Parts: sequence; structure tokens; C-alpha cells
Amino acid sequence: VIEVYDLTKVKLKYCGVHFNSQAIAPTIEQIDQSFGATHPGVYNSAEQLFHLNFRGLSFSFQLDSWTEAPKYEPNFAHGLASLQIPHGATVKRMYIYSGNSLQDTKAPMMPLSCFLGNVYAESVDVLRDGTGPAGLRLRLLAAGCGPGLLADAKMRVFERSVYFGDSCQDVLSMLGSPHKVFYKSEDKMKIHSPSPHKQVPSKCNDYFFNYFTLGVDILFDANTHKVKKFVLHTNYPGHYNFNIYHRCEFKIPLAIKKENADGQTETCTTYSKWDNIQELLGHPVEKPVVLHRSSSPNNTNPFGSTFCFGLQRMIFEVMQNNHIASVTLYGPPRPVGLCTTLYSSVHPWPAGASRGHRLQREAQSLSLDSWTQELSTNKQGGRTRQPLSHAHWEDLGLFL
Repeated sequence: VIEVYDLTKVKLKYCGVHFNSQAIAPTIEQIDQSFGATHPGVYNSAEQLFHLNFRGLSFSFQLDSWTEAPKYEPNFAHGLASLQIPHGATVKRMYIYSGNSLQDTKAPMMPLSCFLGNVYAESVDVLRDGTGPAGLRLRLLAAGCGPGLLADAKMRVFERSVYFGDSCQDVLSMLGSPHKVFYKSEDKMKIHSPSPHKQVPSKCNDYFFNYFTLGVDILFDANTHKVKKFVLHTNYPGHYNFNIYHRCEFKIPLAIKKENADGQTETCTTYSKWDNIQELLGHPVEKPVVLHRSSSPNNTNPFGSTFCFGLQRMIFEVMQNNHIASVTLYGPPRPVGLCTTLYSSVHPWPAGASRGHRLQREAQSLSLDSWTQELSTNKQGGRTRQPLSHAHWEDLGLFL
């Protein structure tokens, strides 16, 4: 959409004839003479605006500046309304767009010449299970490949799905190589954990796969190398990361927790505002976490702080204008990849299973024997350990 809000600073002509210049005022009579007849205009009584619409073009006339109040008749003739506009009314704003209606206009598709070998996401659907987010289903767009004249001039559309617990190799096979790999040096949210002092420090760092053209970040666990978080970016102006990521057109089904709305879901999109989400789901129980971003400790962020609200295994980063800056999705609260290592199989531990032995020794050093010493004998004579309960996992801080 192209909006011209001050017509005194431009010269405009249609079919070689000026309808707006220093000598010609863009009055409603001049618009009728230059563009011809069209459908009746639309009157907005709340804003006191009269919109005259053509194909791909709209003119707005502000009625509150007129000396006489216009006489509006909602039922005039043939199902049409009547609005007597004084002579000499000038255009206040002009809109140029693609399509038949300004309200239904959409941004055109990106030309294939701009893909430059990258893959873009047309839409990203958040998949849910009974407890919360389970993964992402991405509808991807790519240009055809081939050398010289053999290059495919058509756009390729395909779908890929990634889930919590997928391995690094699974994500690479589905989405391709990331634009960047970022290793976390610290976890600034660890202080908000119920028992941060009980968490076993890791010698490895979790790492992100940054897909800038998809608007998605994927966090992998340093030990299991499996997906533990998804981050979806909206790329709104006024955010610290603006113009780094391509906008992620996501759709998130949210479970309604209002009265008489059990089992119903509402969809949150990239363009939803936090006020509307709170009306559907109720206000968060806890106050938001204030997030300050800056390039260095001595610099300030000119865009201001953002606010992080936790809801249904998701964290919504909200800007000061109530737009959503990003959404972080968390996996289910179970020890992904660690449960199986603490189950001893019917066969003896192999000599090279250093990770299994290490975890077994750590479990013994943490006095887990009192919880796991109930041993049973199988038919082959092997011994199996009983799994830890969820309460024990939570006490140990081993949930990923």
C-alpha cells in the first residue's frame, strides 16, 4: 500500500492529465472528471471520513472540516445510501494498492529473482498435543535450481515438520543448513528456576540453529543434541532484532480457559495483539519478566524494554505497543534423552558406553540408589533398574 497523506507536495496525473498540482486542486469534481464514475463511496461516521474507491485506488475526504454537517441517508434508493457532499471538497488522503479493496489487499509474493538460493516460509503452524506445543509444520517456498538456461522458473512449495526431541540430523534433513549456529555462553533465565542451585552444571553449551529467512530459531540440548525450544520472530519495527529475521507467519492454537469454553481453541497469529490474547485466555497469573536488550553493558536500547509472559508452555515477548515480538515454545516437561540412559538394558553396559557409565555414577553420587535399588531379574538373567519418578526428576533439576 502506498499512502499519500499530503497532496500539496506532489503533482499527480492520470492518463497524461493532471488532477493534482499547484494550479489544480484535487476536489471531488476534479476526481470525477479525471477518473469517471465508480461505485458509491463508503461513509465512516465514526471517523467522519468519506472514501471513494476505484480499482487499486482510494480517495478519502474528511468531513469534519466542512462548515455544514453532511446529510447522511442510510436508505436512499436501490439499497444505496446517500451523502450530500459540498462542492469543492478536497482529497485528504490517497491510497494506491493492488486489488479491488483496500481492506483485502495483501503484499505481493516475493519475486523468484530475490530468493538467491534461500528458502522462505509461507506459513508456520504450531502443532499441539494434549498438554501444549509439540512441534512446527512449515510451508516452505523455494526457487527452482539448475545451471544457466536449465534453471526452473517456477516456485517450489513443500511442507516440512519438526518436533521437540528431533535430533540435529533430523532438522538438517528437513530444513537444510542454518544460516548461523550460535552457542549459548550463559543462561540468564536460570535464576528464575525453582531450584537453580540443584541443577547439575554442564560442561557443554546449548546451541541455536538460526534460520533468518524462516524467522525461526531452534535450540538444541548440548548433551542430547535434540530440539528443546523453538523461537518464532515477527520482525516488527521498533524491536531490537528488527530487520534481522524474515517475518514468521505463524498460527498458534491456544486453549481457552474461560467459563463455558472448555475444549475450545482460538488461533493466535503474527498480527494478534497481547490485549486480545488476554481477553481470550485471562490475564497471566504472574507479572511479566522485563527484558532489556543492548549490544554491550554500557549501551542502552533506543527501542525500550519488552515484557515476557508465560502461558501454556510458551513465552510471549510483548512490545510496549502490545504487538508480539517473538514467541518461544518449550517442549514437554520430561527428561528427553536422559530417561533411556538411566534404564539399564538386559545386556551389560558396553565397555565404550562412557556416557551411560558417567550418568550411572552421577546418579549413585546423588544418592539415587535409595530410589532405584529395586532390581528385578528377567528371563535372561539380566538386571533392570526401575525408572525414576517425575517428582525425583524435578527435585534433581534434570528436566530439559
